[in-house]
Amino acid sequence: MNYQETLDYLFHALPMFQRVGASAFKKDLNNTLALCSHLGNPERKFKSVHVAGTNGKGSTSHSIAAVLQSAGYKTGLYTSPHLKSFTERIRIDGREIGEDSVVQFVDENKAILDELQPSFFEMTVGMAFWYFVQEQVDIAVIEVGMGGKFDSTNVIIPELSVITNIGWDHVQFLGNTLPEIAGEKAGIIKQGIPVIVSQTQEETTAVFLQKAQEMNAPIHFADQLIRVDKVQTVAKHAVFSVEKEGRKTELEFGLLGDYQRYNLPGILDSVDQLRKLGWEISEDAVKKGLADVAPLTGLKGRWQILSEKPLTIADTGHNEPGIREIVAQLETYSYEKLWVVIGMVQDKDISKILVLLPKEAEYVFCQADLPRALPADQLAEKAAAVGLRGEIIPDVNAALNFARKNAGSDDLIFVGGSTFVVAEIDDL
Repeated sequence: MNYQETLDYLFHALPMFQRVGASAFKKDLNNTLALCSHLGNPERKFKSVHVAGTNGKGSTSHSIAAVLQSAGYKTGLYTSPHLKSFTERIRIDGREIGEDSVVQFVDENKAILDELQPSFFEMTVGMAFWYFVQEQVDIAVIEVGMGGKFDSTNVIIPELSVITNIGWDHVQFLGNTLPEIAGEKAGIIKQGIPVIVSQTQEETTAVFLQKAQEMNAPIHFADQLIRVDKVQTVAKHAVFSVEKEGRKTELEFGLLGDYQRYNLPGILDSVDQLRKLGWEISEDAVKKGLADVAPLTGLKGRWQILSEKPLTIADTGHNEPGIREIVAQLETYSYEKLWVVIGMVQDKDISKILVLLPKEAEYVFCQADLPRALPADQLAEKAAAVGLRGEIIPDVNAALNFARKNAGSDDLIFVGGSTFVVAEIDDL
């Protein structure tokens, strides 16, 4: 098969949560373990950092990878979902896996893939681990797909486990309370392996402490050790003040979202823990990695400025805590009128999200081109019930173009509501 035929096989022969939702989710690791066994257990042959959480795990994974790259280590990075192309999911030193390697993996393993019928995600995890071993990475940062305990990535024994935060997302799979969801995420805590929790939350602290104790795993709540506040935004960097062990410094971060203040303690404490484990990471590597995280790793869609006049911003935040942070940050901007181009998926309770959105904004309701997308007219109907009104333009780029055409130069346009809406923006 050529690359396109290989992609078609992956996207259509294997169940894909990104496209179809619940039917692709399995609560066991059997397929992943069987596939890894067939591949010679690559998950045991490279060092890793494992990152879980509701929000911030993508930013945290990319940031830790950028710091390790800057320190001179050959660094793998596995993340999901992809925004533009499948190969974004698997990178080494910011370079995406080659199309020829994707073809090679499927070609060499098609018999076992046909026999096991793994989900799209299970297969992709196997491919990532195989590729990292082939390319002999020094270390790889592995982002959990969903949850933790039963996530396909949870077959590695990492140097370090990181849990960013816990919020309401994927409740039909992970549980209906924050402690239940935390219990799923805590499933990545391994025997004797240090674990860092980026953000202390009253409802979930006991869950992590208990699991860490059971596994004899040293645990840090990073925000109790490192205090971070956003100071200002300069050009394309955010400046944060960092207070640690009574010393205050300032740090430039290439990700502009105010919500990064929750991620930075975990990122910085992860670096400190890796140093204690023998990884040589200078302060210059930390500064360079964090300042240049997006160009070093290829990260997109995190408070990304698409254009000025009118200022147009895209962000992949899509659950209740994520949207709450987005709305708070939008309130820090001065503008004539706010335009919100928004689409969502249909397998989530969006009522709690819609009530957070500003009623005075002009809305353009759209939908991503995938089966899970909530039809734009249904989104508009649900939004109208809480006082949000606007145009219905299903195509994401047509919706954005409508907002740009009708907005004044001093207006602000925000695009989001779903990772998949952001993924379809032409000029991302």
